[in-house]
Formats: sequence, C-alpha cells, structure tokens
Amino acid sequence: MSNSSFTNLLSPSFGSETTSPQWLHWKWQIQNRIKTQSELSEHLELTPTEKLSFDACSEFFEFSVTPYYLRLADPKDPNCPIRLQIVPHKEELIRNGFERQDPLAEESHMPVKGVTHRYPDRALWYLSHVCAVYCRFCTRKRKVSKSFHTPGKEEWDQALAYFRSHPEIKEVILSGGDPLNLSDDKLDYLLGELKSISHINQVRIHSRYPVTLPMRIDASLCAVLKKHFPIYLVTHFNHPKEITPLVKERIALLIQEGNVMVLNQGVLLKGINDSAETLKDLFYGLTAIGIKPYYLHQCDEVWGSGGFRVEISKGVEIMKQIRGRISGLSVPLYVVDLTGGGGKVPLPTDYLAEKTDHSYVFRNYQDELYEISY
Repeated sequence: MSNSSFTNLLSPSFGSETTSPQWLHWKWQIQNRIKTQSELSEHLELTPTEKLSFDACSEFFEFSVTPYYLRLADPKDPNCPIRLQIVPHKEELIRNGFERQDPLAEESHMPVKGVTHRYPDRALWYLSHVCAVYCRFCTRKRKVSKSFHTPGKEEWDQALAYFRSHPEIKEVILSGGDPLNLSDDKLDYLLGELKSISHINQVRIHSRYPVTLPMRIDASLCAVLKKHFPIYLVTHFNHPKEITPLVKERIALLIQEGNVMVLNQGVLLKGINDSAETLKDLFYGLTAIGIKPYYLHQCDEVWGSGGFRVEISKGVEIMKQIRGRISGLSVPLYVVDLTGGGGKVPLPTDYLAEKTDHSYVFRNYQDELYEISY
C-alpha cells in the first residue's frame, strides 16, 4: 500500500470508524503498525522534544502503534491522553533509585519459562512478546517486543506439566505481550489443555487488544472462547476516548456470542486520567458497554515510569471524590502492586473520622458526619 493510501485510511474524513474490510482485519492492523519516527511524523505533528525523545528512548524500548489506535490521537496536541500513552518521553530515560527493571519480581518466581507462580493459588502464563501498541508505562518493558522471551511448544508442554503437578493452582492467567496475538487454533488448544486439568477452577485472559485492536474480537475468536466457557477477560482501558463505536460493537460481540465476562484494570496516569471527572466518565463508559471496572492500579515502579506516576495520596483523594457520586457497580478497587513481588494491596479511602467510647463517627462522600454505635 502506498503512503498516500495509508494516510487516507487514517484521515478523519472516514468518520469515527472506518468500514474498510482491510482496515477491519486485525492481521492487517498488526502488519501495518507504525514503528518509526518518520512514519509517525506523517500522522502527528511531533514537537522537537518528542523527536529527540523518540531517538533516545528507542535504544531501550520498541515503538509500535496500530493505525486504528493512532487515529484516536490528536495530531496537534502533545498532551492528548492517547498520544501520551504511545509517544516516547524524555522522562523514560530517568532511572530513579527505587525503580526496577522487573518491579513485580516475575522472573524470580518463574519455575518454568513463561510461568510466574507468585500467589499460592494462581499462576500467570506469559504466551506472547507481541503487543499491538507498546505502552510507554509498561511493566514488562524488559521483555515485550523481544522474541527470545516467548515460550515455544516445548515450554508450553513444560508449563502444562507444571500446572498438572500443582493442585494448589486454581487459576491460570494468560498474559504477554498479548495472548490474543496467538491464532484462534493455538488459543483453542491451550484453553482445551487448561480446562482438562481438574483442579483449575478458572482461566483468565489479560489483553489490551479490545482497546488497541478491537477488530481482533471476531466471530471465530468468540466461538473458541464460548467453547471453553467460562472464560474471564480482563482488558485495559485508561481513558474515555478509547471507548469508540467499534469497541462497543466488538465488546457486545464478545459478551453475547463469546459468553465472556469482561472486566477492566486501568492504570492511574499523570496527565492522562488523574482527575475524578475523567475517571467517572471512563468507569461509567465501561459499565455502559458491559465491562466491569475491576482494578485501578497505581503505576508500577518500573524503570523510567516516574513521569506517569501519580502521588498515592492524590489517587486516594480522587477515589474519595468518585465513591458515592457514581454507582458502586462502576467503582473499581484502587490498588498498588508492591514493588519486589509483595502482591496487590488495596488503597482504601479513610472515612473514619473519630472513635468514641460507644461509637464510630464516619465522614461520608459529602463531608457529612454519621455515627454508628457498637
């Protein structure tokens, strides 16, 4: 395809969603990802700082974005919430002393290649090094985009043998990269093998493709997922702009035809979604299309992520503003995944104002006091 034709596909004149059969084919989107600064400059008016940052950051982390997701970015505004998630920033080169290459200590809890067994009853299975979009705040910047990290068939067999020999494992989480980058046939095989292990209670898929590559959700994939019911899919929306008409259409297909329960775990990100209004729009937008907001993560302490992290105290205050002002069904749990592999802990808002000899006094979301006897 010529550059001019490609530019036309990105043109806003095609409306909020283009209906070109080629555009709507997920493999075409993967094959035509924008990967270089020169390609990106054809579609975004990059600032001098962005250009310098792109070159400097490319030494440490790959750049990749689908034509679909790039079209959601404002070509003129460097502070666009989509653009901030995909364009390299100079802050990524800053290595704070408390940051780690592997902040969640996944590699140190890896009994066989690709399997992280950190919690007693569940294991994470890394299946792909490929993502449609390489998010600049990614926890796995050390390994995504690098093919030698991807387990092959031999490692798959070793992982399955490990799952079978550990009856304490009740849940397996398919992750990556993005596990939906695998073919339908491979997903069918892996899900079938996992479902044949009697002590595994549930299988979860973690994928950002519903956000960055929604055309991956098609009738064929839904048939595979329905075959292995129940399947839980956890996706990763961070901003209301990501909830497009195509997303709504494909999430409906996933739920109705795939019989999949869909949840969302977002990340609190500075300048992107660190306001109560933005998060309320996001959470209500997700429940409106059938996705349950599950977690809001404090940004992990991965190398170079300092520019994205929001102070925990601010995050707690934002969640206090949200709770009580939107439905509890739409409110996720605000959590931090402890650096060093300590696991997730909730960051609850403290509503207890006072404890007396005979009661607790609480301050509600409207700053009013209520007394509960004990």
